[in-house]
Order: sequence, then structure tokens, then C-alpha cells
Amino acid sequence: MPDQYGLFINGKWVETQDKADVKNKYTGEVYAEVSKAGEQDVEEAIHSAHHAYKHTELSPYERYKILNKVSELLQVRKEELAQNITSEAGKPIKQARTEIDRATQTFELAAEEAKRIHGEGVPVEAAPGSENRMAFTLKVPVGVVGAISPFNFPVNLVAHKIAPAIAAGNTVVLKPASATPISSLKLAELFEEAGLPAGFLNVVVGSGSTVGNQMMKDKRINLYTFTGSAEVGLKLKQNTGLNKLILELGNNSPVIVDEEADIDLAAKTLAQKSFAYAGQVCISVQRIYVHDKVMKEFREKLLDAINDLHVGDPFDDKTDVGPMISEDEAERVEEWIQEAKGQGAEVLLGGQRDGALFEPTVLANTDHNMKVVCEELFAPVVTLMSFSDFDECLNEVNNSEYGLQGGIFTKNVDKAFKAARKVEVGGFMINDASQYRVDLMPYGGVKNSGWGKEGPKYSIDEMTEERLIVMNLQN
Repeated sequence: MPDQYGLFINGKWVETQDKADVKNKYTGEVYAEVSKAGEQDVEEAIHSAHHAYKHTELSPYERYKILNKVSELLQVRKEELAQNITSEAGKPIKQARTEIDRATQTFELAAEEAKRIHGEGVPVEAAPGSENRMAFTLKVPVGVVGAISPFNFPVNLVAHKIAPAIAAGNTVVLKPASATPISSLKLAELFEEAGLPAGFLNVVVGSGSTVGNQMMKDKRINLYTFTGSAEVGLKLKQNTGLNKLILELGNNSPVIVDEEADIDLAAKTLAQKSFAYAGQVCISVQRIYVHDKVMKEFREKLLDAINDLHVGDPFDDKTDVGPMISEDEAERVEEWIQEAKGQGAEVLLGGQRDGALFEPTVLANTDHNMKVVCEELFAPVVTLMSFSDFDECLNEVNNSEYGLQGGIFTKNVDKAFKAARKVEVGGFMINDASQYRVDLMPYGGVKNSGWGKEGPKYSIDEMTEERLIVMNLQN
């Protein structure tokens, strides 16, 4: 019988009549069953978060202790949590273990930041007529945070939403991705063990059209933090009034391989970082622009490096590329590639699907009008395009509605900094792939890639309000 999981509302586990199956993404077998939230469950979750925020205070040090305890518990239960990620997300087990290590850091960082939240002095006495006044600011929590998380990092991206929220003194209503809800419920178990008061974290499972829409319309939620598609992000922005938002949206990451690049480094790095978790990473490499003088050498070395990747069972420690999140998604990618081939693209490597498994794929002779270039692929596929003029290449890189992260490989410092200044992204990597991310850095995009920043310190800035205090001194 599959494992059974309830919702986590107001510090209690709640079973509902409506259930959803959670499938092993590699075998297709049902391995867990989770309760689905109805309208009343979502209402109770929001009410609990709102009530806890209004009536229960956690000091900064108490927040620190709880978050630090969760960080420690993640390592205690590392293998269990990693195995669960591999089951429900299809992520190769060695990458799942890395995700738990990263989430451990995310909670530790948020714990430390809980003790550093502060305002600043404001020299109002410098204004004529205010000589007897003193002023300073406080950072206060926004209130209830509505968090909507994606499937691709079901522990660490959830951590990036709930850890800073709680560090800042907020309460949370979390809707995890329907494909990967168990990781969030296991995180709730850790918070329960760490002593988080009831109502500070509530986890409700269900579709975006039901749970997500109800959360979006509720005026008691003061800030929404969402990772997902640009289409849903725009809907949130349009329907949440003047509420604060942190939006981490789509991308089609560009990387430039200049004629002065270390070709061995570029080929090896891009082979490793373009196909991790089957390319289902917001900053996964999608568009590779290669100077025509080095295209032949780079292409040969890239294909050789990709051929060394292991594709298959995500529970095998050797596997680098496992299944996509669903067979439907793999079929979509197959259709996009067929469309690109009809428009003149050439498949240099891969292009084959086996159920939800999709081979690492390299496309050449692509251009900006093809879906595989201009839209977000979110798959183990990269496109190769050549250039001869550096400035024209930068213009082509910017010919995108997205701008999350990008990169360049070059030994020319002038070109590296010119690209860093000109490429329209939230983060730019020099001699590394666009997929580089550590959890303490500011992470967020421009254009249709998002709004606001993640990274515990930066999320806390988003999840607090600055309040000015002015004292009128009498002597």
C-alpha cells in the first residue's frame, strides 16, 4: 500500500476524502498518496497563518534556533529525503543528495540572517526646524506569505521561500507543486520536530486552479513568492492588487563561447551543466553562441563530453540524466525538435525519447524564430549558433523576452566585462555556465524572467517593510 500523507494546517495533520497519487517518475508506479485540499482547508490554512501572525510572536533568536534545528535535521534525514526527491521528481540520486546539502545551507543562512535584521539611523536633525528630532527605521515582517513552489527543486526552492519568510517573522501558507508534494510535507515534519509554533507553516496540496486561485484572491496574504512560468507569474501580478511579489519565472539561458575561450573548459562545463536534472532547471543552458573560428573544435569536444554522460535509472549513482517530470513533457520536447527540424535545424546528437526519458540533445543550424531557441525548453536540449561579430552576438543574445542568467567563456577581460555590462540578465557568469548558483547569492531575473530576488538575505529584504520612527525630543 502506498505511503499516506495528510495536509499540515495549524500544526496538525489533516486527512481529506479527496486524494492524489504521487508517482515514481521513472517507473510510473504510485508510491505515495496525499490528501488534496478543498476550499475549507485552504481557508483554514490562511486563517491559521493570519491568526498566528497576529497573536504569536517569535523573537529573532527563537527563529534562529528553529531554522538552525531544521538545517541539522535535514542532514540527519538526508538519505531519506534524497530518495524521496528521486522518487517523486525523477532527479538522479547524486543530484538529489546535493539538493539536500544545498537546502541545509539555505536554512542555515536564513537562521543566521534572522539575527541580523536591522534598520538604520536617519539624520532628520539635519533638516531646518528638526534640530530636536531623531529618527531611525525598523524592519518589520510583512505578515502572511503565500508561497507557490515548483517541481524541479522540491526541497531547496521550498526552503528559499519558507526559511527567509520565517526568519523575517512572517507566517506561511505553502502550495507545493502537485507533481512533488511529499518533499514539502516532510519539511513540515522537520519544522514540527524543531518546535515551530502552530500556524507559522501550513502546507496545502492541490492544483493551481483551485488552491492557487483561492490563495491569490485572499486579502489576508500580504506577499506572494512564486517560482514557475511567466504566464502564471503575470496572472499573479495582475490579480493580487498592490501586494508584494517575488517572481522567479522562465528563461532560455544564453552562453557565449568566444574565439579566445578555453575550449576544453567550455565544452566540459557546458556538457555537465546543460543536462543536469534533464535540463529542467530555470538557469540550465539553452542557447550557445560560438565564434565561427572555434565552432568545429568546440562542437567536437562538446559532443565527446556529452557522450560520457550516463542516462537512465535515477536511483543509479552513476546516472547523470534521468527522466523528465512526465511523459507529456518529453513528448512536447519531441514535437518542438521535429518542428525545428522542419525549419532547417540539424540534430547533432540525441533527439530520441523513451517514455519520460529524453536523450541529451544538441541542435545546430538553429535561429531565433524557432521555439527551441526563443521559448523556454526546460529539457535536456541545447542549441548551437555561430557568430563572427561580438557586438552582433550580444544583440542576438538580448533578442529574448527572458533574462535570468547568462554567461561567457573568454580569456579576454575586455570582452568579458563588455558582455557583463551589456547582456540583459539578473546574473552573469564569466568562464562558467549560466547554471551556476550558490544559495547565499542574490538570484533573480529581468524582463519576463521575474521580479525581486531570492537568496535568504535578499528575500528577507523583500519580506519585510521599512518603518520610520521619529522622536521629537523636548530638550
